[in-house]
Amino acid sequence: MTGVGTRAIAVALGSLIALPMLLGASVPPAAPPVDPVRAAEYWLDGNGITDAWKSTRGAGVRIAIIDTGIGRGPVEFDGAVVGGTDVSGVGSPDGRTPVGAVDGNHGSWVGSLAASRGTGATTGMIGVAPEAQLLSVSVGFGSSATVPFAEQIAEAIRWSVDNGADVINLSLTTNTPDWDASWDSAFLYAFDHDVVVVVAAGNRGSGTSRVGAPATIPGVLTVAGVDPNGKASVEASTQGITIGVSAPSEKLLGVSADGRIVQWDGTSGAAPIVAGIAALVRSAHPDLDAANVINRIIKTARPAAGATAVPDPLYGYGLVDAAAAVDAQVGTVTANPMGSLKDWIRIYRRADSAPVPIPTAEPVVIDPLPSYDTAERPTSPLLPSRETLLYGTLPLMAGSAAAILVALGVTAAVRRFRLASRTPSR
Repeated sequence: MTGVGTRAIAVALGSLIALPMLLGASVPPAAPPVDPVRAAEYWLDGNGITDAWKSTRGAGVRIAIIDTGIGRGPVEFDGAVVGGTDVSGVGSPDGRTPVGAVDGNHGSWVGSLAASRGTGATTGMIGVAPEAQLLSVSVGFGSSATVPFAEQIAEAIRWSVDNGADVINLSLTTNTPDWDASWDSAFLYAFDHDVVVVVAAGNRGSGTSRVGAPATIPGVLTVAGVDPNGKASVEASTQGITIGVSAPSEKLLGVSADGRIVQWDGTSGAAPIVAGIAALVRSAHPDLDAANVINRIIKTARPAAGATAVPDPLYGYGLVDAAAAVDAQVGTVTANPMGSLKDWIRIYRRADSAPVPIPTAEPVVIDPLPSYDTAERPTSPLLPSRETLLYGTLPLMAGSAAAILVALGVTAAVRRFRLASRTPSR
């Protein structure tokens, strides 16, 4: 099991503003300085997020970040994280202690893209849905956990649903299209409770040539990555027929657990951008179920210049557009456009889903079978019977033996008589 894989570099962002100071000249009021962090978030304008904020900023929606944990320290998370847990066996009970020596900051980066608050009205990193609430569920990858990975994810999903998640973000992959059977019921639990599940497609740079689970699970919204120009990312994305939409995955920013701002790449970052947009849609349209939230996001996506089909294996339905997803007129659907996990289970897990016979409460009495007739053994006229032996064969043999004995006695007597009557020769 692996995370989606990201590359991050720490960046020091600052600005130097020079103002003209001419003696005797009137100086016009200085424009407020542009915050370099906020300016670096090109996806806010490029993907219609700032326009969507005119309608909603995500209030009343809860996003579960199932990842390595969201750090406690950064001011950008003040008031954002309202609950959490650990399913790895090595984190803290509130899910706020980073898990993993290598990926420990990953959960904080993901959470900051989804719903960080910034450091002021126009400063610091701000998330896509800055008024949404976050749940931090810490998981561990590989040896950094004492609980099997499949079991962690199943438990994390159930906990998130039970604690009010409207959107679940999974920025991870298994690099295999199949998934553990325990995920069937866990993801169904989320879908049955009307939760939008957003997952990352994975990155070629981390060895994912095609999407793997959970991006292959019917019903999830899988997110591919593009560069700042809207072109499919070579390293920070992958391909697959289950991709729903595309979002920026290069030159992203993230708030680390210790408060540092880093630049990083990967669909691990594209996914929470879309999860934040899902929160905006749910906030603006609280009457819509999860299927229609997903439908609005994919139907309002902008066509990608490099796409050859809709959906496309690199871009899905196109480049995500938050403003259109929130404000456009979109017809409703009755089923999740990304597929039905329930139908998949019925078809591919038939042996496991067959009804189990229910034992009766009382024992069943079965009538006795009718008595059977004794079968007679077949006989042959050539074989001796008991009667022929007793009254035929045995007496005949006894008589024959007696006659033979008498004959032998007579013969012996005759021989003696003849020998006695001979005159000896001289």
